[in-house]
Amino acid sequence: MSDVAPLLLCIEKLEKGRVLCIGDVMLDRFVYGNVERISPEAPIPVFQKLSEVVMLGGAGNVARNIAGLGGKTHFISVVGNDQAGRDLTTQIGSLENLDARLITDASRKTSIKTRYIASGQQMMRADDETISPIDENIRKMVLDAAALGLEDFSALVLADYGKGVLSAGIAGELIQIARLKGIPVIVDPQGSNYDNYMGATLVTPNRKELADAIGLPADSTEEVVSAAAQIARQSGIDAVLATRSHDGMTLVRNAHNYKHFQTNAKEVFDVSGAGDTVVACIATAVSAGISIEDAVALANAAAGIVVGKVGTAVAYVEDLTAYLQQQERATGEAKILNLASALDCASVWRNRGLKLGFTNGCFDLLHPGHLAVLNQAKAACDKLIVGLNSDASTKRLKGDERPIQTASARAAVLASLEIVDLVVIFKEDTPATLVEALRPEVFVKGSDYSLEQIPEAKVVQGYGGEIVLAKLAHGHSTSATIARIVD
Repeated sequence: MSDVAPLLLCIEKLEKGRVLCIGDVMLDRFVYGNVERISPEAPIPVFQKLSEVVMLGGAGNVARNIAGLGGKTHFISVVGNDQAGRDLTTQIGSLENLDARLITDASRKTSIKTRYIASGQQMMRADDETISPIDENIRKMVLDAAALGLEDFSALVLADYGKGVLSAGIAGELIQIARLKGIPVIVDPQGSNYDNYMGATLVTPNRKELADAIGLPADSTEEVVSAAAQIARQSGIDAVLATRSHDGMTLVRNAHNYKHFQTNAKEVFDVSGAGDTVVACIATAVSAGISIEDAVALANAAAGIVVGKVGTAVAYVEDLTAYLQQQERATGEAKILNLASALDCASVWRNRGLKLGFTNGCFDLLHPGHLAVLNQAKAACDKLIVGLNSDASTKRLKGDERPIQTASARAAVLASLEIVDLVVIFKEDTPATLVEALRPEVFVKGSDYSLEQIPEAKVVQGYGGEIVLAKLAHGHSTSATIARIVD
């Protein structure tokens, strides 16, 4: 059995995860635009706004990632009596597997972090927030909600961003409550005083946070292990996971008991929220009965996925499965995604100015006719998304003896083609739902169809997309191939 195979088995357990998440929530705004000139008023770039995306940030992104991995989470935080707080409530209410107790404090602002991005690079970040401990009344409400929540959950995450929800000893009280109940506590820490997290099961400082905590460099593996072991020993913490960007992660229990995990990232677009994904994945896995070591291995893979997206992104359970399956087959970058992950990927590509194309089919026993359509589809766009009929929909369309190959096998074959950038399996008879959601600029179909015969044509025309009818390579069909084999 490969090293990946046990992790694939672990993924199946993630849906059993039940995590209570507490921390500083914030609204992340990503403003996309162009910079083409310098201001005549000062030596600064002129940013021309093109679009804006608003996402859950901070501890909210941790909770969102837990839900994305299939775990159930209850989220506790504090917001202001303002529009940002109401926007956060709306965003949380739209997510499955996630419910929340957002306590309103009229004396505080809801934290907003606005990032300005041009050509795939952050130009500037602007913060609007209140940074102070919550008052005694709000503190009691948080602790009471946590005590109640811990009755139904098997792991606690503390996502500390230093805004006040976990300040002034609240983190320590929560850790004590959880550990007395035998519940593991995973902490995304803030500041240099790790005594605030005494008794935690795991803390996850990055390289800079680790160095600041001990006042010494933490660059080499030896320095990281020494620093992490010192924190664990002095602050009574079971283990420290040092996240080291392109150098991967190092899990340290003491100076003689540590394990290093190489980075999985293939291409980095944005590191926003990668730490949130790590904490969420570990907590979900641990709450589902998975060992810390396997939980970290899963989190390392999840982090490698989200840094390839833009914004405070989510690694969905389907992302992890596809990534590890393709890693096991050594076929390179994961291309087989669910619709939610495909939408994230499409957003990244569009923000880079790339044209999306789409074609679809059963692709049962790939043949030259299929390749002809795929090549023409790729020639019409920058990134080609292929919608693939599931086994059930293929059977409905082609008959009870089909498909010859399973959907996973057909998807793997398509994903191995350089001209295919993404494969999304759909259960319906037509990909109309996929097309409506993805809105590709170019929709490609074989010329054996007329526009009137294409169910998706009205959808594509409705949003202004282009429909291309690809020339067919005659003499090739799966049905004819099967007939010849039978004969």
